[in-house]
Formats: sequence, structure tokens, C-alpha cells
Amino acid sequence: MKQLANIISYLFHPLLITTYGCIIIFFGITNSMFFVFTPLKLKFAIVATVFAFTFLMPLLNLLILVKLNYVSSYMAENRKERTFPYLATALCYFGLFYLIYEFPIWPTVKLFVLVGAIGILLTAIINLWWQISAHMVAIGGMLGVVIALCVFMQIPLLEFISLIILISGLIGFARLYLKAHTSSQVYAGFFIGIVVSLSLFSLAHFINIV
Repeated sequence: MKQLANIISYLFHPLLITTYGCIIIFFGITNSMFFVFTPLKLKFAIVATVFAFTFLMPLLNLLILVKLNYVSSYMAENRKERTFPYLATALCYFGLFYLIYEFPIWPTVKLFVLVGAIGILLTAIINLWWQISAHMVAIGGMLGVVIALCVFMQIPLLEFISLIILISGLIGFARLYLKAHTSSQVYAGFFIGIVVSLSLFSLAHFINIV
């Protein structure tokens, strides 16, 4: 069971969630304008860029920190060791947002990256006092984005919402089983992720960005 919990934790690592979200937006939602009107090469280019900035660069930073003995493990289980990696990751996200801000792609993608950046920054701040679950912040953020697309853009996404809720439960189980977090840290992370994404997309909808 411990091995399964570890697999779930690695498979749905927070650094991978934004890439998964972009894959869903461009390749999973076949009845949306993202799927129909975005050229295939551009889809792959965006996903690859997001993967590089939100996974490869933060992972490289983490590898360097481990080699320098600043962080004891690649999962950074110690709360005091997490703050700098979180801030460095948030910087990568904000850098990506700055890079694509003027790029002629769907605002939804830009907002999704911004949700990740703000979510990680809040996680870093909270982590100074309390070890909130970054896994749950990330998956909660994805759920909020999909709900926002369903509500504000009238795209029927019930199957994706159900799937993400199921995955959220698996991630929560894994983090609790591994004793990486308490139940309150898991629930709080999930709540913060949803609130950040829904708030940002609601604001964007109000000012007619999406």
C-alpha cells in the first residue's frame, strides 16, 4: 500500500499538474474552441513550454539544492526545507506568465499558469508556519479551473470534474497514508487551490477576459 501511495504522489506531483491541465485543455476537451481552433503544432509547443517552465526548471533547481545538501530529499518532506524551492518554483511560473502574456494564445492558458503561480506563492507563505499540502493545492487549482470553464464558457465538463475529484481523493489518501500531512492540511490545500482558481477566473470573467 505504501508503494501505491508513493506512486500516486509522484504521478500527481504538483509540478506536473499544470502540464496535465494544458493537455486536458488542448487535447481532452474535444468540443471546445481550444481543441478545434488551435493548430496542432502550437498545441505541442505550448504544452512543451509549460512542461519546461513548470516541471523541468523547478526539478533542476531541486536537484541542485539536494546536491548542495540544502534539501535532504527530492520530496522535500521537511517544512523548513520547502520554502526556498516553493519560491523558486513560483518564480518559474511567474516567468512563464510574463513570457506568454503578450503571446496570441487563449487567455485561459495564461490564467491557468497564473493560478499555479499564485497557488505556489501562497503555499510558500503558509509553509513558513504550517506544512500545507502542495499536492492538494495543485489538484484543487485544476478542479477550480475546470469548474470555471464549465460555468463561464458553458463547456460541459462533468466527466472531467468527476475524474479530478476522484484523483483528488486518491492524492489526499496517499498524502495521509504516507503521513506527509494531517487531514486539516490536506483539506486546507484543496480548498485554497479551488478558491484561488475560481476567484481569478471569476475576476477575469467580470472584466471580460474570458
